[in-house]
Amino acid sequence: MREITHFIDGASVAGTSGRYGEVFNPNTGEVQARVALASDAEVANAVAAALRAQQTWALVNPQRRARVMFEFKRLIERDVDSLAELLSSEHGKVIADSKGDIQRGLEVIEFACGIPHLLKGEYTEGAGPGIDVYSMRQPLGVCAGITPFNFPGMIPMWMFGIAIATGNTFILKPSEKDPTLPVKLAELMMEAGAPSGVLNVVHGDKTAVDALLDHPDIRAVSFVGSSDIAQYVYSRGTAAGKRVQAMGGAKNHGLILPDADLEQATKDIIGAAYGSAGERCMALPVVVPVGKKTADEVRERVLAEIDTLKVGLSNDPAAQYGPVVSQAHKDKIAGYIGLGVEEGAELVVDGRGFSLQGYEKGFFIGPTLFDHVKPTMRTYQEEIFGPVLQIVRAETFEEAIALPSNHQYGNGVAIFTRNGRAAREFAARVNVGMVGINVPIPVPVAYHSFGGWKRSAFGDANQHGMEGVRFYTKVKTITARWPEGAVEDSAFVIPTMR
Repeated sequence: MREITHFIDGASVAGTSGRYGEVFNPNTGEVQARVALASDAEVANAVAAALRAQQTWALVNPQRRARVMFEFKRLIERDVDSLAELLSSEHGKVIADSKGDIQRGLEVIEFACGIPHLLKGEYTEGAGPGIDVYSMRQPLGVCAGITPFNFPGMIPMWMFGIAIATGNTFILKPSEKDPTLPVKLAELMMEAGAPSGVLNVVHGDKTAVDALLDHPDIRAVSFVGSSDIAQYVYSRGTAAGKRVQAMGGAKNHGLILPDADLEQATKDIIGAAYGSAGERCMALPVVVPVGKKTADEVRERVLAEIDTLKVGLSNDPAAQYGPVVSQAHKDKIAGYIGLGVEEGAELVVDGRGFSLQGYEKGFFIGPTLFDHVKPTMRTYQEEIFGPVLQIVRAETFEEAIALPSNHQYGNGVAIFTRNGRAAREFAARVNVGMVGINVPIPVPVAYHSFGGWKRSAFGDANQHGMEGVRFYTKVKTITARWPEGAVEDSAFVIPTMR
């Protein structure tokens, strides 16, 4: 059986803990590989390698670091087909979606190619008599990232692209469910010219996570995953004196006003709800039509679109989405569907009985639709993370805007309308971190930043964009004077610029 190893100090390193996790083929349900789970000692070895490398990497000027990013971008583009196939084989998302996963990460790498400009500080000439003040951004040191299974290409590149470009070195702890692509990314970073130890990959479970959070030489940790674990990572990491950005779960809403283009809105919602089998923190699993007429029409249009959906193998170019990542996750989604029925929601389409001929043991689940879902229901309050769309009906705009605003999660939200005033008011008032106006998945472009509110994010810094540059650097401010002439007397009061 294939064994997935760690990548430390520029080389493949076999696991020594004696503990392994299983990596499945979601299409067949079969185990295709095992992945080594790191011990504290193996994490410490990775940190030591990163610490050695950082002392010299930080001295490489920003333009040369940018050239490594340019070459890394070229190599990703060269290998994108094979990388997407590799991603799909472990995750289950269709090839086109895997290419999108990689492309969105690559856009952050493109942003990092401009790091010489992004690291420029501020300068004031003549802030006082013969005194100039200027600032510089310097790297933190060794940083770490803990990433989820649903975007094994994009989210690691969100993190290590900015961290490495700003002069840090990085330790990536990817999900043990689909760990091969992150190792390949580290290999390509070395091929692009990064020195050994600049990007390391250690696989693991809670043991590895705690080792990263506790290690005194790691200065910052970035995390994306469920909210409970995000809160744990934030609390433990900050208690150890680290900078931490921890992105959690979501329950994104799509409001549909009566004046919306219902044909386009429905197609947008179908793609956002069921794409990647709903395994996205920016999926749109809740649709909120305003008014009974709008709700009834949206329901009928959604039903018609569901009838055309094709669920298939991850390498089937005709499939809209493939299997979910594991049997355990499939069972969890099925459990939520059962709970929705128990809670009294109307189960309009039940995806639990879906089976793909010849692949009955695959982790497939069909598109599911609930109507008349109430805000008091657990299935509404909690993140299902599967191909389940819920219709929550609202009578008024005020009732509709209150739903995402009052929800425990505040990651993303969308509104569908032709009314500019309503859209503007919604964007200003809604208590959510990322807003789409006739855009169902409002993931910002790479030169803006990504981050939600409430239990969707812990910490003060967002991912990528200038927020990412600030997170992975510290500011040093210099006040300089070059005196001439007579020696001045000592001053015993705080200096001013008068």
